[in-house]
Amino acid sequence: MADSRRKSPPNSMKQAVALRYVRGQDSAPRVTATGRGRIAETILDRAREAGVSLVEDPDLVSLLGKVELGETVPPELYKAVAEVLAFVYKINKRYPVPQDDGTL
Repeated sequence: MADSRRKSPPNSMKQAVALRYVRGQDSAPRVTATGRGRIAETILDRAREAGVSLVEDPDLVSLLGKVELGETVPPELYKAVAEVLAFVYKINKRYPVPQDDGTL
């Protein structure tokens, strides 16, 4: 999930994009949600509630926001998205999220 809130100019509208990638199932990450303003806040709130890691990158959010819902990330953005996913995987390994059964 990418979040453009903190690095945006003070008067700009918030924007958020959610990605999903299931190793072995997806050929590339898919855009599962995108929005500005209140919709962006809803996306971010739901991600937080679900324990999803958030990464702030306004430039990447702007580019991913142009990808149609359900579509895979275009190859020209693979490297940037891979860096975000690597960061998220590293964070999640360091700070594991409890599973549904309460185990780590």
